[in-house]
Amino acid sequence: MSILYHLTIPRSAKPHLDAVVQEAEFLRARFSGLIEYVNPALRPGSLYPERLYGMHALPRLRRMEDQVRLHHVFNPWLYRFPYLRWLRLPIVYSVTGSLGPRPELRNLSGLAELSRVVVNSQRDQLILAEAGLENVRIVRPGIDLPHFSPEPVPTGPGFTLLAGSAPWTRPQFISKGVDALLDAAMARPDLRLVFLWRNLLTKEMKERVARRGLEGRVEVIDRVVDVNQVLARVHAAVVLADDPTLVKGFPHSLLESLAAGRPVLVSKALSMAAYVTEMGCGQVVHQVTAEGVLEALTRLEERYQAYREAALRVGKRDFSRESMLEAY
Repeated sequence: MSILYHLTIPRSAKPHLDAVVQEAEFLRARFSGLIEYVNPALRPGSLYPERLYGMHALPRLRRMEDQVRLHHVFNPWLYRFPYLRWLRLPIVYSVTGSLGPRPELRNLSGLAELSRVVVNSQRDQLILAEAGLENVRIVRPGIDLPHFSPEPVPTGPGFTLLAGSAPWTRPQFISKGVDALLDAAMARPDLRLVFLWRNLLTKEMKERVARRGLEGRVEVIDRVVDVNQVLARVHAAVVLADDPTLVKGFPHSLLESLAAGRPVLVSKALSMAAYVTEMGCGQVVHQVTAEGVLEALTRLEERYQAYREAALRVGKRDFSRESMLEAY
């Protein structure tokens, strides 16, 4: 089966750093097919009305239908892009973010015509079921689990957090909680932070660290590294977002953390928050603020060993690529 994968993120200079691109490439390796960027933006942060996505590429998409058997759209939120109505083949639509009380959920016109809508959690499936959408399936993301192996927890004083899902734009320093984490480190002298960066907005990040006098306790890794080796140096991983569509519902950096036996901190807005609570493998951050981070971190430390044992139990069980492929 050959599939045409539609990516609604802007094309970037380093697409391999994006988890959605990684997932599409993995599916393409298994099922074969083609990848098309339907976002007209040439760089992250460019704003185009979502109703225009795909329109510029529509003639090419129609021609490509002769080479494939179905379409597979990846988008952080649920929206029936107008260009989709002009396609002739079946459409699978994967919601890569987390659902919230967005206006689209009150107007499901056209979404029932999709072959399948894929979400990553039971919570999101229930939201759509209550809204009357029945063609919904749950598929959890998968990562390269064999690459990650649990290592002993760092010894000595203090606590170290690994932060993934770096910002693509300047406003995301706030919305993705980068400023909140830095302010939390200012308030707590024994807290160290390691950020995985994307070779984007690096100067701005270093300026933020310097203004707070945190150069000795904040590490910004702006190169390709073995994430498993980085995880061996930290106690837990964190992903923050004040909007459920800003990052994947189950961020890869948190799945990698669990696979390495490290518990996680996750924003309440993300689908993964319910999973983390149910499995006891971390703590939920209820507000993307320094206070919210510190409160969740205190709860995590109080029962750290129990959270770590839960991470060791579920990390290698629930997020294999093989399970994701089987579900699709």
